[in-house]
Amino acid sequence: MGERLSGGGRMSANATELLLLAESIAREAGALLREAFRGPELRISAKSTPTDLVSEADHAAEHLIRERITATRPDDAVLGEEGGDTKGTSGIRWVVDPLDGTINFLFGVPQWAVSIAAEDSEGALVGVVYDPERDELFSATRGGQATLDGHPIKASTKTDMATALIGTGFGYDSEVRRAQAAVVARLLPEVRDIRRFGAAAIDLAWTACGRLDAYYEHGLNAWDLAAGGLICECAGLEVRHVDPIGPSNPGVIVGPPTLVDALARALV
Repeated sequence: MGERLSGGGRMSANATELLLLAESIAREAGALLREAFRGPELRISAKSTPTDLVSEADHAAEHLIRERITATRPDDAVLGEEGGDTKGTSGIRWVVDPLDGTINFLFGVPQWAVSIAAEDSEGALVGVVYDPERDELFSATRGGQATLDGHPIKASTKTDMATALIGTGFGYDSEVRRAQAAVVARLLPEVRDIRRFGAAAIDLAWTACGRLDAYYEHGLNAWDLAAGGLICECAGLEVRHVDPIGPSNPGVIVGPPTLVDALARALV
């Protein structure tokens, strides 16, 4: 793999090492998940609600990711969706979603991904989203270019809401979904169309490479947004945090600034 450059020239060795490690681990975890996806039925259980599920594959992928990080960088902290927050002393924290799109995965829908980010005191430093079913690896390092399989990607520059293709997602709590449905009902007549694929990390990566013009969602967690948000920023998009709707957690809007402004007004 050739030397990667940031906007200001050569990246620090630390950032390069973190990126290469994240990419390697994401591919390895993706291979584990791809084998499980094509294998026998998995054991599953519910988390926050009866519709919020977790499988043995989620746990196995996160265990692998944590094991690989700890073996290489034992002093780093790790925050994972399934394994909680492990403290560290290095100043680097990994934010991991081992299987984003679990419901798709369990229903045989090939729309799920591995999301790995590394943060320092200034925020996200490295972000990787790996889509195993398409073998697509989205990567970014703060201050550098966003890439797909090592090649620079270009986001949408659309300014017209009426012709914009918008991505979104829904929460698991029924009252949150009720509030989100009201937003969609208001927004749908104002845009080209709305897509709901069911994996926030892929939604963000696809927005970064222009497959979606913009994306919004309420209730994302740190592991949903950390890697994909950095990739979008490095692709030149605005990532704006917005207030909750209904009983949800705060949300995010991602897209060209003009579309973000328009979406922010429409979501109120």
